[in-house]
Amino acid sequence: MNQGGYQMNHSAEAVHHEGHEAWSTSAWPVVISFGILALSFAFMLQFVYELQLAAIIALGISLPLIIGGIAGWTSEGMGEGEGESLSFACMGWFILAETMIFLAVFVAYWYGRLGAPMWPLPGSVPLPLLIPVIMTVTLVTSSLTIHKVQDYVKEGNSSGAVKWLLLTILLGGAFLGMTGYEWAHLIGEGFTIKTNLFGTVLYSITGLHGSHVLVGLCIFLAGLIPVMKGNMSVGFWRTAGLYWHFVDIIWFFVVSQVYFW
Repeated sequence: MNQGGYQMNHSAEAVHHEGHEAWSTSAWPVVISFGILALSFAFMLQFVYELQLAAIIALGISLPLIIGGIAGWTSEGMGEGEGESLSFACMGWFILAETMIFLAVFVAYWYGRLGAPMWPLPGSVPLPLLIPVIMTVTLVTSSLTIHKVQDYVKEGNSSGAVKWLLLTILLGGAFLGMTGYEWAHLIGEGFTIKTNLFGTVLYSITGLHGSHVLVGLCIFLAGLIPVMKGNMSVGFWRTAGLYWHFVDIIWFFVVSQVYFW
């Protein structure tokens, strides 16, 4: 009796250990890290050394590494079981860490703005106010659509989940497209990241937020094919939805502080 109980406990511990080991030995974070490193080199080469060709090459190396790494890491998180609950808990800690990064940027902005003798600073241009309103509506709508995806996943309705997921991806892509359009418009008027403190803040904060939107879209695209095949991973989409809601909430701070203050 005792021997049988020992064997059962030993097997349970082995499964428990294997689950943790499978979750913690992924190579994809290393791939993403090298992609982020190459991305930082791209910014340095462009804005510090003004070597445009080298910056484009570095960007061409970084984007496939980042996007492919996110897609690969996401696919590993599509399994059932303990990994799903672990991923949801870890996402909470990740969001906390990312909040601190955004908070540091906002504090630098508040310190510079409140200490400036005048605002807007010389060289600034009026920001378009209609575009950020449309972007806000778009992102809020995408939070509603990803919630519908979670509902359909829970029901096991693959076709419904795919339709709402495609709509979410479309809305997220539209948001990034509007960010790019706004940047092109402002740069065309001569307002760049080097113009003054406000230019540095504007491009840094919106770029940082846009990078998080891009990560979310990569997660959704990586999860799209499994959903189309009927892999309805409730825990995965619960975690992905949590991340997307975080991106949405951060945008409210961005739009209120940068555009309407």
